[in-house]
Amino acid sequence: MLRKSVYSLAALVAGLGAVFATGPATAQAATTPAAKPAPCVTDAKLVPSCGVLWGAAAGGFTNRPRDLEHRNWEKLSGRTATIFHTYHKGDEKFPTAAEIAMVREPGKPRVLLLNWRVEYGSTWANVAAGKLDARIDAFAARVKATLPEKFFLVLNHEPEDDVRTDAASGMTAKHFAASYRHVIKRLKSKGLGNMVNVVAYMGNEKWMAQSWWKDLYPGDDVVDWIGLDSYVSAEKNYYHAGVFADLLDRKAKGGEGFYSWATTKHASKPLMVAEWGAYHRIGKVVDKARQFNSVLPELAKRPKVKAIVYFDTKADKFGDRDISIDSAPSSLAAFRKLAASPKFTVQLRLK
Repeated sequence: MLRKSVYSLAALVAGLGAVFATGPATAQAATTPAAKPAPCVTDAKLVPSCGVLWGAAAGGFTNRPRDLEHRNWEKLSGRTATIFHTYHKGDEKFPTAAEIAMVREPGKPRVLLLNWRVEYGSTWANVAAGKLDARIDAFAARVKATLPEKFFLVLNHEPEDDVRTDAASGMTAKHFAASYRHVIKRLKSKGLGNMVNVVAYMGNEKWMAQSWWKDLYPGDDVVDWIGLDSYVSAEKNYYHAGVFADLLDRKAKGGEGFYSWATTKHASKPLMVAEWGAYHRIGKVVDKARQFNSVLPELAKRPKVKAIVYFDTKADKFGDRDISIDSAPSSLAAFRKLAASPKFTVQLRLK
């Protein structure tokens, strides 16, 4: 018994010694703060290292100044919309002074997403043949003189709507691809190293079913991002009713969903939802919370989506759909919750 007691006492002393020997180090390890994760930042092609770029095209189908509408939308949604999406055509002189001012506003980091219909008043075939080079060169000169910051450039978004199958029209899908290639290569030859090129399709299965749809793609060597313009209805049993997944996966019968097509056929390219929104018919107000609440779970499953840009308007082109975020108080509350997510905290590097 005595020997057993001695052994027990020795074990107890050894145990206490181990506790005292390791206790302070363990306590110190427990109180050492974890290393902060590296911030999400954009690279040379404006692709974020993590997170998703957040943007807007506010005031659609109105004559109100886009910069004013953008700022008002930011106040409404509760977050700076990093991507400022504007639209231009033909010989319009842009980037405008107001657009440049938006990029340089202190405390409001933004990048321009300039949408340009180069062929306006002419044809894609003429653009590809060099007949509108003076227009292209004038744009290049303005950018070099006024905008050293990086910017996104979309050429003729949603080209599907403008395709004509008659070769004599100069507006076939292959004419679009040739036009896009010509413009980008010419701009690069003029020294525009700060543009990031986006080709933006429509999320419409009608067009994806066309035999010429694949011919629209200009080539990986002149495309930096693949864009998608797609919307869903908050009204059940109405045209394109659904949630965020539906606008990404929409496909022709028997075909491949857009997200799958973009990420497998052009795996090196980041995906931008260059226009998106949830709508209901004017006068038939429906809560959009389900649509807005579906965004973050889908982004978590789709790492190739690196930017989303909301198109906000009280009335669409045809005057019958409301795509605004505040068509109902519950819709706005859900959207503000979405906008507050740290997922969209990305530092811009525009130089």
